[in-house]
This record gives sequence, C-alpha cells and structure tokens, in this order.
Amino acid sequence: MGTTVSEGQRRDARNTRRRLLEAAAALFAERGYERATVRDIADRAGVNQALLFRYFGSKRALFGEVIAHNGEEQLRTTPPDELLEAALRGLLGHGGREPGSRALATLLRSVDSGDEIGTAVRAISDDYARVLASLSSADNHELRADLALSWLLGIGMMRVLVGKEPLADADPDEVCALVTAALGTLLDGLPAAGGRP
Repeated sequence: MGTTVSEGQRRDARNTRRRLLEAAAALFAERGYERATVRDIADRAGVNQALLFRYFGSKRALFGEVIAHNGEEQLRTTPPDELLEAALRGLLGHGGREPGSRALATLLRSVDSGDEIGTAVRAISDDYARVLASLSSADNHELRADLALSWLLGIGMMRVLVGKEPLADADPDEVCALVTAALGTLLDGLPAAGGRP
C-alpha cells in the first residue's frame, strides 16, 4: 500500500516554502548574500533550517529563486513606463515592502558573491534593460536602457551601500522626480516627472 500525501500536507509544504522565500528575500535585501545565514533565514521563516535544504537544495539555489521570483514579479506586475520609478523606489526604501520592489537592492548587496550570483545579476539586469529599452524609439535604445539601468543601480549603491549624504536621507519623492525628469531625455516613453505619489 503506497503512501499518499494529503492536501493538508501539500498546503503546509507550499506555505513553508513561501515563508522561506519571503524570509530569504528580506534578509538578502537587508544584508546581502554572504551575511544572510541559513540559520537566520530559517529562524525568520519560523522553520528548521533542514527544511531550507529540503525545499531548495542550497543557499545559492534559494538566492537564485529569490532573485528570479522578485524580479519576475516586478516585471510582470509593473507597466513598462512605471518600471524605472518602481525599481528606483525599491532602492530608495520607499514602499519597498513589496517583495518585487527589493529585487535590485538584493542584487546590489550581493553582486560580489561569486559566479552563480553574477549569473543571476546579469540575467535579471538583462530583463530590466529589455523592458526599459522598449520605452525608447531611438536607434540606440538598448544603449539608452543600459545607461538608465546603470544610473539607477549607481543611485542605489550610493544610497544603500555607501550611505552618501545628502542622497542617503533624501526624500524618495524628490529623488524620483529629479531622476525621471533627467532620464526622460534617454527614455522618451517615461511618464512626466511626479506622475506617482
């Protein structure tokens, strides 16, 4: 007689997996890949750390899934003309409670963590650049998208990692208005500055 898995057990497994992903996303965004420990992720999720390995196999595999999920979620749910501001707000920490908005901050905090992490960074960066490129009708729209993304990540690095003042404590609305106005010359499909609260 074979063992059957009840619907309750499947639901519990999905819930545990979701809690681990959420805890990992938050800790990777806060600390980066290296400083977010398996123990801390499991503790925040309220589970035994053995379950992390059971569901994901390794910390690196979990990181890859967090990056893919968060980035894909933001790309899927954000209209192209709002992506730059949504990603920027995630880096600025304003409204960054939604998992998808932490994707670029997580990448910044983890970018020097090794080859597999670098691969994940390049993949999600390519996805963001592709969407941003769709906002320009210029012949060199891919270059323009890379420049916009580079500026966005540079702003995040100076605010999140370096803590450079006055940017580190600047009002997210003011930063977004200035950045989107300036990037309007690169990406002509951006909405007018200050289009979102």
